[in-house]
Amino acid sequence: MLTFLIRHRIRPALFSHEWFRWWAKRLWNAPSLIALLFRCYQLRIKGASIGDVVVLGSIEVNGPAKRLRIGSRSAIGRIHVALHESITIGNDVIISDGCILLTGSHDVMDPDFSHIKKPIVIGDHAWIGTGAIILPGVTIGCGAVVGAGSVVTKSVPSYSVVAGNPAKIIREGRIKDLRYTPALWSAPIEAWTGKKL
Repeated sequence: MLTFLIRHRIRPALFSHEWFRWWAKRLWNAPSLIALLFRCYQLRIKGASIGDVVVLGSIEVNGPAKRLRIGSRSAIGRIHVALHESITIGNDVIISDGCILLTGSHDVMDPDFSHIKKPIVIGDHAWIGTGAIILPGVTIGCGAVVGAGSVVTKSVPSYSVVAGNPAKIIREGRIKDLRYTPALWSAPIEAWTGKKL
């Protein structure tokens, strides 16, 4: 990430008003940037695969971090992930605060209450709203939107919008030419790039 920030930094004229303004912003956001880098480092050291320029909130990880894969430029808030199986998150994904991703459950019809484990896959440019719960075996398609507080029990087609408990399709045919890069909206990153790329 540091290489990206240095390469894409705004470069106002030395000692100009803009130069002082941007360096003040960078210094103000330095503690947040350090915390962000440290969270990525902690997960990588535990075996998670994390792409370039990823913004992570404090992720509560239950299970081996090596089962977690996060693509580039994604922004993930304060969430809980249960890694009984793998969770794969694509590029440019937004996962809002309070979300829970569960890859394990139990078979309530089994007298032994056997454990069920299935992976979760979240496609590029998907947006998971605040407090949503994604259950085992669910695939969230590219560009799909999950409404806040939804409980997703079945896979969500690409470019559709779902909401509710259980989540149901409320809109199909979302625009497919998605160009946003949510990680770049973060203040510590924007302080270096100078704009939301």
